[in-house]
Amino acid sequence: MFFDPYYFLYIAPALILAFWAQMRVKSTFAEAQKVPTPLSGAAAARHILDSAGLQNVAIEQVAGHLSDHYDPRSKVLRLSQDVYGTRSAAAVGIAAHEAGHALQDAQNYVPLVLRNGAVPAATFGGNASMIMLIAGFLLSSKPLVLFGIAAFACVVVFQLINLPVEFNASSRAKRLLVDHGIVATDDMVYVNRVLNAAAWTYVAGTLQAVLTLLYYIMRFSGSRD
Repeated sequence: MFFDPYYFLYIAPALILAFWAQMRVKSTFAEAQKVPTPLSGAAAARHILDSAGLQNVAIEQVAGHLSDHYDPRSKVLRLSQDVYGTRSAAAVGIAAHEAGHALQDAQNYVPLVLRNGAVPAATFGGNASMIMLIAGFLLSSKPLVLFGIAAFACVVVFQLINLPVEFNASSRAKRLLVDHGIVATDDMVYVNRVLNAAAWTYVAGTLQAVLTLLYYIMRFSGSRD
């Protein structure tokens, strides 16, 4: 269970996709950072939010590279320093994506509501599943292994729900940037590349979770023989 090489073979497609996606994000972000825009990431997000009547959503700068996210509990959009004050297609693209999450929240976008509701179960599943699985296999306790598999399944469900949330936020971002004249139509190709590359990281994460769940099920089925 600890050092099973078959596990890494099982999830190899997801690992390869994740590596490619990360390299793609890095290269497209660097390329789009060279394309100037009239507004910084923070200014673009503020304009989008204010135009939607979301003056109550604050924007803060946070440490880290591409650590951008929207906090639906605090109603705060947090942007990394490479995005917050930079006037580039990469910065406004990522900022608009996060602003898209704020719009989803304000409009009670159903997949986002489901995702937020699934957070506690996914957090518990991510923390407890490995403990239950290891203990279950060591103790040859099939019920404990099943509980571990069920707990990890919560993580998979969260990942699956998260995909349409992220795809929709990117679609909103692309449309809003053009509608508000923040990015010229000819320069949207750079925004598209950054957001599309980022989308593949979510696909890779979801694929890894699904393949890991299938691996656990396979191990459980084998232990019953």
